[in-house]
Amino acid sequence: MNRKLFFLAVFLLGIVGVTAQTKEELQTQKAEKQAEADKYKKEAENLQKQINALPGWRVGAFGTIGGSLSNFSNWYSQGKPNNSSGNIGFTLNGHANLIQEKFFWRNSLTTNLNWVKLDDKDNPADDTSFNPTTDVFNISSLYGRKITKNLAASGLLEYRTTLLDNFNDPGYLDLGVGATWTPFENLIIVMHPLNYNFVFSSGDTVFESSLGAKIVADYTKEIGAINLKSNLSMFQSYKSSNYSNWTWTNSFGYTLWKMIGVGFDFGLRNNKQEALNYAINTLGDTNATFDNVNNDLQTYYTIGLSYKF
Repeated sequence: MNRKLFFLAVFLLGIVGVTAQTKEELQTQKAEKQAEADKYKKEAENLQKQINALPGWRVGAFGTIGGSLSNFSNWYSQGKPNNSSGNIGFTLNGHANLIQEKFFWRNSLTTNLNWVKLDDKDNPADDTSFNPTTDVFNISSLYGRKITKNLAASGLLEYRTTLLDNFNDPGYLDLGVGATWTPFENLIIVMHPLNYNFVFSSGDTVFESSLGAKIVADYTKEIGAINLKSNLSMFQSYKSSNYSNWTWTNSFGYTLWKMIGVGFDFGLRNNKQEALNYAINTLGDTNATFDNVNNDLQTYYTIGLSYKF
C-alpha cells in the first residue's frame, strides 16, 4: 500500500513539474514574440511618420451619432402620462489638407445637428414632429505660403451658420490675411490682424459687419484608437467689442470595434449680437440693448456612438 502511494506521489510530482516547465516555456516564448511585435510596431510607426511628412493630400473624417426613443402609456406620476418622445443627433468632423514643400491648403468641416420631439397623445393640437435643437455648421479654407518651416503668410475664409433653422440668418463670413504658425504637425495657429467679418441677416436686425482681427487655433490628432479635434475661432472687432465673438468646439472619439466606438462633442460660444437679437425678436424685449442684454454663455454637447470614416 505504501509503495502504491509512493509511486502515485512521484507520478503527480512529475505531472506538476512538466506543467510548470511547459508554462515557463510558454511565458518565455510569449515574451520573445511580444518583444518582436513591439519592434515591428515601432518600425511601422516610424514609417508612418515618414509617410505623413511626404507632400500630398491628407484626408480624414470622424463623427458621433446619438439618439433615443421612448413611449409612455398611463404613466400617471408625470405631467403627460401618455406620450412618445425621441432625440437624434450627429456630428461630423472632416478635413482635406494639401501639404507641399512651399505652401499648404487646409480645409475643414464641422457640423452638429440634433432633433427632438415630444408627442403628448392626450393633446391632439401639439407638435408631433422632430424639431431642430442643436444646429452648428462651420467650414473653413486656409491657404499659406511658407516663409520658414513653421511660419507662413496666409489667407483665411471661414463661414459659420445654421442649416436646419434660419439658414444664413445670421451667417458669418470671415475673410482675412496675416500669418499662420505651425509649432508642430497637429497644431495650427492663425493670426490675421486684417480681417473683415461679414454678417448676413434678413429684416431689421442688430447684426452688423465690421473690420477686426481673427485668431484661430486648431488641434487635430489621431492616437491609436483615439480621435481628437479642438477648434477655437475668435473675432475681435475694431469698431466695437459688441461685434466681437468666439466659438470653441471639441470632438472626441474612441474606437472600440472596427470603425465603431463612442464619441463626445461639446461647444461653447459667446456672441453679443446673437444674444441681443434673441432678446428682441424671440423674447419680445423691445427695451433690450447691448448695454443691458443678458449675454449668457452658449453651450451644447452630444454623447453617443462614433464612426471613423
